[in-house]
Amino acid sequence: MKIVEQIKQPIREEMDLFEQKFSKSMTSRVALLNKITHYIVNRKGKQMRPMFVFLVAKMVSGTSVNERTYRGASVIELIHTATLVHDDVVDDSDRRRGFFSINALWKNKIAVLVGDYLLSKGLLLSIDNEDFDLLKIISVAVREMSEGELLQIEKARKLDITEDVYYEIIRQKTATLIAACCSLGACAVNGTTKEVENMRKFGELIGMAFQIKDDLFDYGTAKIGKPTGIDIKEQKMTLPLIYALNNSDSKEKAWVINSIKKHNKDSKRVKEVIAFVKAKGGLVYAVDKMISYQKEALQLLKDYPESPYKTSLIAMVNYVIERNK
Repeated sequence: MKIVEQIKQPIREEMDLFEQKFSKSMTSRVALLNKITHYIVNRKGKQMRPMFVFLVAKMVSGTSVNERTYRGASVIELIHTATLVHDDVVDDSDRRRGFFSINALWKNKIAVLVGDYLLSKGLLLSIDNEDFDLLKIISVAVREMSEGELLQIEKARKLDITEDVYYEIIRQKTATLIAACCSLGACAVNGTTKEVENMRKFGELIGMAFQIKDDLFDYGTAKIGKPTGIDIKEQKMTLPLIYALNNSDSKEKAWVINSIKKHNKDSKRVKEVIAFVKAKGGLVYAVDKMISYQKEALQLLKDYPESPYKTSLIAMVNYVIERNK
């Protein structure tokens, strides 16, 4: 967590004020809702998404942020939280960041309604303040996240994901929200059209690297410890596995597909698939891809003058691929 605290240092004041505004933006006249949103606020994660909004806004503007920046960061966090609440229902998950999920404590029906409420609060925060440019950025991200999830479900049934389809899934599922944070940060402080697009691309590249790093956790490394094989158990086709399949003969391919389809709950078989993917160079290939996204993202920052905000954004990009959880 130390690295995250260092990254946050130049925007410490903004983040403290943001937390107050964010908490306020959730309030309702319904006591049950307030109880649940209070629970959500007190179990916040690293808050990387609002951090991206403020760091980009301050790097682009050179100095200060405005009320639009706070609203934009709040909308992003409201909508991100809504998608997490809904995801836990979809995945039937009873834990989120080590705490009980909303659906575990209050059941699915309430969790879905809370997610809907947070989504509507986010949209209204933009509409009430006529932040239509920011609302468009966020709405596109929500649409793409839904499409990415559905594309993954559709492809998981057949296990026929190509590398290109995999990149499209992670671009929509993960990268699009980080892209929205960065383009929104630039847009909120009235950056040029080129700056807004550059920052969107910057966020997208970080998001791609972030998801590949997540996929690598499934295979374990010296730092992370034991491989988990959770993605294999859930029949998720990730980059290391796709690469291994593309470099297998038909007999090997048939064995892997059969293992994932019919023996994905067999721990021994899952371990064998992990060993197979490693032997085929799947992890090395995925790490190389992740690093190429990282380098491309850093290139987009080089024309900005040196500042604590730029330094923190560079540290953020490096943290994304060096983190161990």
